[in-house]
Amino acid sequence: MTASSPSLLQRLKRLSLVTQIIIGLLAGIALALVAPDVAKSTAFIGKVFVSALKAVAPILVFVLVMASIANHKHGQETHIRPILFLYLLGTFAAAVVAVVASMMFPSSLVLSTHDVAVTAPGGIGEVLQSLLLSVVDNPVSALMNANFIGILAWAIGMGVAIRHAGDTTREVLGDLSNGVTLIVRLVIRFAPLGIFGLVASTLATSGFGALIGYAHLLAVLLGCMLFVALVMNPVIVFWKLRRNPYPLVIMCLRESGITAFFTRSSAANIPVNLELSKRLGLHEDTYSVSIPLGATINMAGAAITITVLTLAAVHTLGIAVDIPTAILLSVVAAICACGASGVAGGSLLLIPLACSLFGIPSEIAMQVVAVGFIIGVLQDSAETALNSSTDVLFTAAACLGEDEKAQRLA
Repeated sequence: MTASSPSLLQRLKRLSLVTQIIIGLLAGIALALVAPDVAKSTAFIGKVFVSALKAVAPILVFVLVMASIANHKHGQETHIRPILFLYLLGTFAAAVVAVVASMMFPSSLVLSTHDVAVTAPGGIGEVLQSLLLSVVDNPVSALMNANFIGILAWAIGMGVAIRHAGDTTREVLGDLSNGVTLIVRLVIRFAPLGIFGLVASTLATSGFGALIGYAHLLAVLLGCMLFVALVMNPVIVFWKLRRNPYPLVIMCLRESGITAFFTRSSAANIPVNLELSKRLGLHEDTYSVSIPLGATINMAGAAITITVLTLAAVHTLGIAVDIPTAILLSVVAAICACGASGVAGGSLLLIPLACSLFGIPSEIAMQVVAVGFIIGVLQDSAETALNSSTDVLFTAAACLGEDEKAQRLA
């Protein structure tokens, strides 16, 4: 008697997680095209998946960072400094790319007197003040509100304090970290189903018809993000590793960028990046800190959004931009991007701050923000995919580069 062939479900379980996600993506597109009414009802599946990721991310970051620092052995090598440098370099380079692209392919907006009920920060000082307040936030409040800057601050502080505790305490903290990690892996296993629900419901509900009028602006935005992802970031990685960067770049885009594109949340993608870093064999003491840190300050996509939309407003109003002002805009956009996570509304609400460099009044700047919300279906998704995939890319580049340097010197 011959053994029965494996069922379809068993065959799917044998596939890699990335392959399963791609299948879920294609199935979501197909359902949205064939049965849009049914596809709309799958929104609940996507919401459950994203909510599960967002729920587990704060406690994961808090426990993992705290355990990593508490159990760190004296003299053990970490690579946080080179990763921080890559984060800042990548964000500034992205802003420069956006300035150049905006000058080569200027965009025009249709601006009116339409009111937008949002509040933007009044200056860089306000952004930095918001970041400082996030650092000193109550730890319970930080966990409840997913304030990752505050969570990181408390995790680092508690980790340093527990380093002086007994071995038993540190072992318990390590076991707690392993337990939370197992829960995260379970959540990530449902990524294909979650992506299916997100794609099907989004395409069936929104579609892309409303974005046709903003095709040029979207093309500049997405073109900049693709250029940074496929040209600028590989150049930075090659400078660090001195070898072909594209296998690592493509892996990060495929395994981190896809989920980030559809969840549209860097915070929700932290567990995915931590899991990918582990599979890449990186130092846990390093990536357990650098990945959540990157979700708050490594914002190349946000820098592009702020710069492109600001220069679109500048071009629409006929304001001349000289080279020093363009350089200043790149610096301001990079600083604003790093502070985007500390401002309600993210990168879009920092556009008025950049517009103020050119004397553009708040009333007009807020109309640019409204345009950003309209194209947000694609803009926010692509921005998050670039931001999140770059977190693990630069972490891997720094860890591998420093390890190879140490081997050469040994």
